[in-house]
Amino acid sequence: MPVTVDKDMCIGCGACVGVCPVSALSLDDEGKSECDADACISCLSCVGTCPVSAISEA
Repeated sequence: MPVTVDKDMCIGCGACVGVCPVSALSLDDEGKSECDADACISCLSCVGTCPVSAISEA
């Protein structure tokens, strides 16, 4: 199951993008993280990396 990004909490730091081993996370046009559900392997690396806990297990 892919991760969920709370866009209201996301600060757009990109830390999650850098740790994703399959490049499932990217920053959208507003600078907020978004997850490609088809690419996400649910490793949860991003969850522990997010400094504001904006990413959670879906």
